[in-house]
Amino acid sequence: MSALRVSATIAAALAEGRPVVALESSVLAQGLPIPANRDAAERMTRAVERAGALPAITAVVRGDTTASAALGITAGELERFLARTGVRKVAARDLAVACAQNADGATTVAASLCIASVAGAQVFSTGGIGGVHRDAPFDESGDLVELARTPMVVVCTGAKAILDLPATLERLETLGVTVLGYRTDELPGFFTRTTGLRLGARADSAREVAAVFRASLQLGRRQALLVVQPPPDDVALPQTVVDDAVESALNQARREGIRGAAVTPFLLAAVMAATEGRSLQANLGLLEANAGLAGEIAVALAEGG
Repeated sequence: MSALRVSATIAAALAEGRPVVALESSVLAQGLPIPANRDAAERMTRAVERAGALPAITAVVRGDTTASAALGITAGELERFLARTGVRKVAARDLAVACAQNADGATTVAASLCIASVAGAQVFSTGGIGGVHRDAPFDESGDLVELARTPMVVVCTGAKAILDLPATLERLETLGVTVLGYRTDELPGFFTRTTGLRLGARADSAREVAAVFRASLQLGRRQALLVVQPPPDDVALPQTVVDDAVESALNQARREGIRGAAVTPFLLAAVMAATEGRSLQANLGLLEANAGLAGEIAVALAEGG
């Protein structure tokens, strides 16, 4: 069995130059609670389809003897990931291990980029990327490194609000990753529309984003084009509410000695509790909006306009 598996539908679309949008699976298997994860999967895939593109969820999927890193999974496989039983969280560094050990693995942003890129997809959509952690400035997500070496369009709502956003923006600049605001001049705060962190470039249409990405490829740039879109108005939270919730969650994590990989899910759950579920609705709304924008960009790239 090959370590890479591309569904027949997605493979045909890529071969014919039709628009495809890759989606991550970690947000479904680890990031969102049941049943909100099913809602997210349905909303993201429908948003891509409404834009005229094909959605392709990335994951490591177990087989008879070994697993495959997959672009496009079956309905039955998706059910296993939504149930979350026995599903690993797989970053880029874990892909080969998960395949060799025949494990189901939900892929992070970094792992999803690895799979989508080698399969030939050009557009990927997620909620928020990883970045520099607040309490440990030398602890940063592998997402940043993968963004620095994967030439794809990545649509997101910035980095997760629990992170050090100024430091994350600085690291992206150092790594040569172009951050393009979509109809905004500043970095969104994931749950919030504003942060006060100014961006150096913006675009106001999917066609403009596609033009920037084509120019980047023509110049031999190997980094991703990171397109950041604010959360929709109807679900965005006030910045003061999010700041207070994150600070409270960080203090709780310090008191309880939460460290390492356990920090992010702990903080996100604490923020959801502190905002009485409003952050969950914001997360669902921005995932859908980002998938729709990614679909429009994929269509623009396929049309060459």
